[in-house]
Amino acid sequence: MTQSPATPLPPPKERRRLREAASLTQDQLAARVGVTRKTVRSWESGRTTPRGGKREAYAELLASLGRPTGVTVPQTSAGKTTVPPDAERTGRSERTARAAEPGAGAAPLPPEPELTAGTETLVRAAGRDGGAEPLAPAAGRTGGTGIPAPEETEGSSLTPAQAFDALYGFCSPALVRQAYLLTGRRELARESVERAFQLAWQRWPEVARDRDPAGWVRAAAYEYALSPWHRFRPRYRHPEPPPAAPADRTLLAALLALPPSYRRTLLLHDGVGLGLPDTAAETEASSRAAAHRLLHAREAVAACLPELADPAEIHRRLTALASAERLRAAEPPAVRTDGERRARFWTRTAIAFTVTVISATALTLHTAPTRYVPPVPPGEAVRGVPPRSAPGPLSAEERSLRSKLRGEPASGPQRLVPETR
Repeated sequence: MTQSPATPLPPPKERRRLREAASLTQDQLAARVGVTRKTVRSWESGRTTPRGGKREAYAELLASLGRPTGVTVPQTSAGKTTVPPDAERTGRSERTARAAEPGAGAAPLPPEPELTAGTETLVRAAGRDGGAEPLAPAAGRTGGTGIPAPEETEGSSLTPAQAFDALYGFCSPALVRQAYLLTGRRELARESVERAFQLAWQRWPEVARDRDPAGWVRAAAYEYALSPWHRFRPRYRHPEPPPAAPADRTLLAALLALPPSYRRTLLLHDGVGLGLPDTAAETEASSRAAAHRLLHAREAVAACLPELADPAEIHRRLTALASAERLRAAEPPAVRTDGERRARFWTRTAIAFTVTVISATALTLHTAPTRYVPPVPPGEAVRGVPPRSAPGPLSAEERSLRSKLRGEPASGPQRLVPETR
């Protein structure tokens, strides 16, 4: 019995982009598929994947959202659907025009909250990148030069270690610089990148099949770098030496004064060069929330450095600040070896802890009493006993009684035998 293959779905970021391009909210899409808003949010963030009939309906709806009206959809030799970029833009504009017609049969959209001018511009530009170049060539998307696409590596003879080393060599230099901009600490930046790649090596089958492995590692590195538990470590209680240039010190201080979510949004959008939908998806926020964070972060940085009011200038200064520090990551074999050693250590620790708990439980069950033993009651004072008299001379009666007792046999008084009459 053969099982039919599952319907292919676009990546989570593309699902969200298609929904926002069609001007649909999560509630409206959930009503069309027949699920809840929370389920749609999980599908778009990549935490869960639809199955069965819901997957078929969701895939068909996404295909209809991404397929423009009146455009023939070509089929590739592998059976995959390919939509030309110009046709996608044409279809998007046609859908927008149809939605604006008063006689359109679509359901009216719920009123959106009031937006500022800057936020409205960012939300409307959600379908394209922010225009800034990546912080470094290695920090861009992996679909470009440097790392082959997943379709190109399916038939290659690369071993998992070689593929991991290629990803590490491509992404680690830029990730160390980005982690330094997030934390302001050089050692913590290197440690964050190494821990992220160690986690990627432990989950390499999952990371290797991901459409954006560099983004997977970047998200893990950011999460570790921004963890609030680092403040309790003794080596991170004291600040590190700031940059040498006064302008770089001011910029780094302005970045570190921002909340972690604002700092991460500013770095991803204006530093790395991600678009607003990708930035919102990686920070697990809505596009409107990411736009507000980005605007507030820009305003805070511009308040300290007025010349950084332009996003392009912010990108240039962030790149210069990250490049001024000589930050180098460890070699790929060392990272893989440390990750494997750490995994073995924690595995053995977990096994030893489990064995200890089982042994203690078995010993307790063996030594525990099998029946109820009442406790010994506390002692009480005996009352009514006459006090012992002090020693003194014996009376005549006492002396005769003593003589009689001494004359009796040692075993006791004589046995009484009845006499016959």
